[in-house]
Amino acid sequence: MGCCGSAERTKREWRPLEDRSCTDLPWFLLFTVFCVGMGSICGFTIVTGGAARLVFGYDSYGNTCGQRNEQIEGVRLSGLDHTDRKFVFFLDPCNIDIVQRKIKSMALCVSLCPTEELKTYQDLKRFAMSNGSELCSYELAGHKYPGLPERFSKCPKLPVPPSKPLPVFNRCTPLDISCYAKFAEAVVTFVSDNSVLHRLIAGVAASKEIIIGLCVLALVLSMTLMMIIRYISAVLVWILTSLVVLGSLAGTSVLWWLYIDHRLYGNDTTTKVTKEVKEEVEIRRDNGQALLVYAIAATVFTIILLLLMLFMRKRVALTIALFHVAGKVFIHLPLLTLQPFVTFLALLLFWIYWVLVLLFLGTTGNPVQNEETGLTEFRLTGPLQYLTWYHAVGLVWISEFILACQQMTVAGAVVTYYFTRDKNRLPVTPILSSVLRLVRYHLGTVAKGSFIITLVKIPRLILMYIHNQLKGKENACARCLLKTCICCLWCLEKCLNYLNQNAYAATAINSTSFCTSARDAFVILVENALRVATINAIGDFVLFLGKILIVTSTAFAGVLLLNYQRDYAEWLLPLIIVCLFAFLVAHCFLSIFEIVVDVLFLCFAIDTKYNDGTPGKEFFMDKALMEFVESSRRLERAVERGRSRVKEAVSEGAEMKPMAPGTSSA
Repeated sequence: MGCCGSAERTKREWRPLEDRSCTDLPWFLLFTVFCVGMGSICGFTIVTGGAARLVFGYDSYGNTCGQRNEQIEGVRLSGLDHTDRKFVFFLDPCNIDIVQRKIKSMALCVSLCPTEELKTYQDLKRFAMSNGSELCSYELAGHKYPGLPERFSKCPKLPVPPSKPLPVFNRCTPLDISCYAKFAEAVVTFVSDNSVLHRLIAGVAASKEIIIGLCVLALVLSMTLMMIIRYISAVLVWILTSLVVLGSLAGTSVLWWLYIDHRLYGNDTTTKVTKEVKEEVEIRRDNGQALLVYAIAATVFTIILLLLMLFMRKRVALTIALFHVAGKVFIHLPLLTLQPFVTFLALLLFWIYWVLVLLFLGTTGNPVQNEETGLTEFRLTGPLQYLTWYHAVGLVWISEFILACQQMTVAGAVVTYYFTRDKNRLPVTPILSSVLRLVRYHLGTVAKGSFIITLVKIPRLILMYIHNQLKGKENACARCLLKTCICCLWCLEKCLNYLNQNAYAATAINSTSFCTSARDAFVILVENALRVATINAIGDFVLFLGKILIVTSTAFAGVLLLNYQRDYAEWLLPLIIVCLFAFLVAHCFLSIFEIVVDVLFLCFAIDTKYNDGTPGKEFFMDKALMEFVESSRRLERAVERGRSRVKEAVSEGAEMKPMAPGTSSA
């Protein structure tokens, strides 16, 4: 399998785009078996009737609406023929359990939903006689509704609001949703006045065209920024560097000024103090010592930062060059801009499927009578209850697998671009070629990398769930320990994500297994640790500034448009929606740009390590990166000449030194 420490050759011979073979085949088979298991869960819910109960609905006695049912042992009124009763009707649709997020009312299968308000039991009788749709429990005769003593518990709560069936799911839903106000109160807790909520919603409804237009604008700005960021990256990087240096100097100066001011103030007041204010003087002394510690720490930090800026200025230039080349990549590979759409569509389709199967599982299993309500529910018991956990693991693993496929696809396309000397001979569609290579050779590698992320993410999600469930119940020590574990797992997940991304790039270059690629990429990254730190720190901040630029530009355009349309009194909610969408779109697109930069750096590091520009070892890199290498070499030669001159001067000084008195030649 080629895992770490395996018998594969210990010294990597990088052969970009030459050898291609299947990698991590056992993991591909394991992932295939897992996906078959996910599909089997869906099939199980369909075969056992869970899917039918969700779609067609079922009553409180376990009967599925719209079909003939079998008798359930121990459940009265089960096994009825509901062929003509296709809709689910709740006797009290407003009886909502906010914690469990479900309706606690009795449910019946009816042939028709009431389309008008029914205020009395006489109206219920008339509706049953005229339409044949009985809205009370099955054992009650429709013509006897007004006089039956059971009508208060087994008939709908009066007045019965008009309703209509939901499309596909066949539930009678009240047309007036005011009874769901408790849900709104639970969700929108910050709104104390209902009129405010109504005005916000009205503002969104009235300005929906502008919201759609602004979302399209954010999309266009994100795609445009990916193309032009190479032209403005140098300005952004140097502005960032200047702001960091000036900010650290200003912060250090302010701390020293506060310390000196505190000392002067303390000296002025110490001559007037008496024994009664001795404690106050001690507090001031402690405050002065704390300010001194802060000022010294800030000074040390500033000095270290200035030294880092001095020694890393060449690496800042490398970051600028990588951004410049990344912009060229998007020009030569325009289909890269479609990657966020494809990934989002794949995730959306999978999430819809996952939620549907989860709902199917909620109506699958054995009939169980609820002790609190006396209603019949379907629950998974015994070993079958672990199907939900299996399904939950599938959500994480397959989602990570889809994201990893995006990373591998982008890495493969960028590797093809970088290691093709003549850019005019690039494949017609490098993205599609990368997708084909992924599907044919490297699905096992992607499955293994995504599984490693899943192993870290699931414990973190479990700890987060435990932390939320115990909120307000656990002691401070346990809360701190939980938060520490969650933070450590989050950091580990981020590190593994970065290493996985570089492992996918190494696989795209050399067609090696996941562990071998991760080891080789890790060695390259460690050898270029300072460059990696600079690119990640400065590059991430530049991309963050790009996201802020897109959000602020979209928000500014929104203010202008909403101000032009004077009818829209409430701007807050539309602007929040637009800004959130703009940030999401910018994050998706600039994340692709970040992947491109990281892959380019790995290719650059490999190129400079194994090639030197001599015949037979020509560089693959772009002109911008070649200029960076040449300038670095000129600087190194200048430094070497300076060192040699110093050594010559020292040696000449030693030769001209006079002999000590009292010595002779022989």
